[in-house]
Amino acid sequence: MSPVAGGRIVVTGASGFIGRALARELAGAGHAVVGLTRRPDADAGEARPGAVAWAAWDGRTAAGWGPLADGALAVVNLAGDNLAEGRWTRAKKDRIRRSRTDAGAAVVEAVRAAATKPRVVIQASAIGAYGPSGDEPLDEAAPYGTGFLAGVARDWEASTAPVEAMGVRRVVVRSGLVLGTGGGVWPRLVLPFRFFAGGPLGRGRQGFSWITLEDEVRAIRFLIDRGDLAGTFNLTAPGPVRQRDFCREMGRALGRPCGLPVPGFVLKALFGEKARETLLTGQIVRPARLLGAGFGFRYPDAASAAASLVRRGPRGGSASS
Repeated sequence: MSPVAGGRIVVTGASGFIGRALARELAGAGHAVVGLTRRPDADAGEARPGAVAWAAWDGRTAAGWGPLADGALAVVNLAGDNLAEGRWTRAKKDRIRRSRTDAGAAVVEAVRAAATKPRVVIQASAIGAYGPSGDEPLDEAAPYGTGFLAGVARDWEASTAPVEAMGVRRVVVRSGLVLGTGGGVWPRLVLPFRFFAGGPLGRGRQGFSWITLEDEVRAIRFLIDRGDLAGTFNLTAPGPVRQRDFCREMGRALGRPCGLPVPGFVLKALFGEKARETLLTGQIVRPARLLGAGFGFRYPDAASAAASLVRRGPRGGSASS
């Protein structure tokens, strides 16, 4: 199916790591992209002139921006408090959950008021939905797991489910660790290697399911364009590995050793619950439905991904289609 040309696309969370790359890519493809942000003046100043329009929102309601959903090609809901920043205090965990469910409720409000419904709502989620798992590969048929992140993912995904009863196609994208230069987790993974101190996290046996930012953006575009696709899709590369194996590939690409492991007790002392749920456990996740729909990954394995990211340097370039 050929890509859909033109059309308005509303992106919540457009000032974030994934959202900014996606908004640039969609605008470059000829779409009228509107990014929702709490700081429109600052974000407009950072954007390339004419590339992305910015609209203010409060992160909780459709006030001010709701009419933009009327007749839109797509609404892409990526909004949510950053999981990686700070310790998971009770207040932080509440912000993580509420920021996601509030954003979803705002999208539903806007879609309900639209005379002409958007063609599709893309709802962000994460492979944390499966909870910590062992060695068995997981695809989209796997059930929700246990733990804080699994519960957040369940609520996040459910937040926009009402649009389906309004006749709107909905796609839930469960992303793995998104790796790209200039933001996200990649610079934090690379930094210890630059001081010859890179090593596995804990024993390194935990599953490490990842996707490059470039393929993340391409996959979301693919799912916007494919009007025959709906439901849940794993956005992970088809070559998941154990964390220690990804560490070795990073070392090869950087010309540095993947040396002594970072002890689990150190990570727990530094990050508390976040270490237990994000650093020391993981999943082996397969993008079964995406592959079955014919999507082709540019970086399907750890070696090609690590080599590409290292070549781009610390700032890198933008994702491209």
